[in-house]
Amino acid sequence: MVDMGVWVENSTKKGWLTSIFELGAWFGCLYSGFLAEILSRKYAILVNVGIFIVGIIVQCSATVSGASCILGGRFVTGLAIGAMSVNVPNYNAEVAPPEVRGSLVALQQLAITAGIMVSFWIDYGTNNIGGSGETQSEAAWLVPICLQLIPGIALGVGILFMPFSPRWLIHHGREVEARRVLSSLRNLPLDHELIELEFLEIKAQSVFEKRSTAEKWPHLVELTPWNTFKLQWVAIGSLFTTKAMFRRVTVATVTMFFQQFTGINAVLYYAPSIFAALGTSSNTTSLLATGVVGVAMFLATIPAVLYIDKLGRKPVMLVGALGMGICHMTIAVIFAKNQYQWGTHKAAGWAAVAMVWLFVVHFGYSWGPCAWVLISEVWPLSNRAYGIALGASSNWMSNFIVGQITPDLLTHIKYGTFIFFGLLTFGGAAFLWWFVPETKRLTLEEMDVVFGSVGVAIRDEERMREVRAEIGLEDVLRGLGGPRIGESEDEKSRSPKGEVEEIEKVEAKA
Repeated sequence: MVDMGVWVENSTKKGWLTSIFELGAWFGCLYSGFLAEILSRKYAILVNVGIFIVGIIVQCSATVSGASCILGGRFVTGLAIGAMSVNVPNYNAEVAPPEVRGSLVALQQLAITAGIMVSFWIDYGTNNIGGSGETQSEAAWLVPICLQLIPGIALGVGILFMPFSPRWLIHHGREVEARRVLSSLRNLPLDHELIELEFLEIKAQSVFEKRSTAEKWPHLVELTPWNTFKLQWVAIGSLFTTKAMFRRVTVATVTMFFQQFTGINAVLYYAPSIFAALGTSSNTTSLLATGVVGVAMFLATIPAVLYIDKLGRKPVMLVGALGMGICHMTIAVIFAKNQYQWGTHKAAGWAAVAMVWLFVVHFGYSWGPCAWVLISEVWPLSNRAYGIALGASSNWMSNFIVGQITPDLLTHIKYGTFIFFGLLTFGGAAFLWWFVPETKRLTLEEMDVVFGSVGVAIRDEERMREVRAEIGLEDVLRGLGGPRIGESEDEKSRSPKGEVEEIEKVEAKA
């Protein structure tokens, strides 16, 4: 039997045992863009699947080599998961038909919650292999770890049969191959007008990005690995150079900070410990209650997928934050009154457990999916990829901190843990109310007005219009009877007078 000893008995080391995975994920998030650009999205996913499998194997070797293999293996698997948390959604968006790309953002969160739900019930099912306590078999923890190989291998094998991203092919000059891939993905002839239209739209975006790079950083235009590596950091650094862009950075990074400091992953990572602290009678009962957490969050995420575009981001997130904060404070009160008498006050313990379940419901329909949608919408076209990467980085680092501190909080301040996360959740609501705009149905130009960077989106649009005309996309759209850039109800807003009227309209909204 592997002796984890101090790694599960000491609260600080227990925090490291959990959070070292998130630290690895943070590093993985940082290298994900570089790997996806030089190797392709497809091969970047394949490489990270290999890293993930190595991490699982290292963890399994703990039966021979000791607890250090658990820590090392978790860091390695974290690298892979952090990178794939960026690469996989990016690949999906680039191969999916345009009409379903928006739905994939919310479906990603639904898939994540489904995976969490399944993992909780696997833990519950394997907990008593060989008995409990001293008689518990090593299979009780080895089986859940090894089962992770199944989705990992399935992804690795499956991606071999998937095509390269058409966008990556076009960006790297492989246009003939990109047309063939689009034809195969859409099941349409190579010369079909819809294939031509989508090909030109992707090409327009690629040329636009290259010209934006050439204007800002002409020395990094050539797509060499070293230039690609440098471009990531230079582009992210440029987000901090103007007050208007820094406001967007603040919205993206602080929103993800508050998403994690709602305490959601404190609950997901340490749910059995939390439920034990709330008076559940056994480890099996704690794991059963944890399984309900997974089901509750999965079901709560479904309405967000269906209604996020109708209700908006900000109202839903405000309601969710208030709900989560009230749940935290209610748990704290119940905990404070009953922490030394759970045995004779079982109803109070289950009331606190129910509040934890209600807490994850509030997170599931609000900050879970909506925060990711929000941070993808606040950026101008030319900065979006780097802005989203910055937000994802903030998410993983905040995740790491929460995983690290939660065992110490539960050990030393007990019910104060819930007051701590409750106050931060209310702080997130305040930040959202005063500093975050509603992004639903705002155009890029309107977003510029809100953040005080008027003209950025207009310049981006002018450059895109030039590119589309140059590569023939405007002619194709005209032939199909579709809209061209500049032909819309806000045509007048592109005149000096119209631009002023548009600014006044949006400022009135804000």
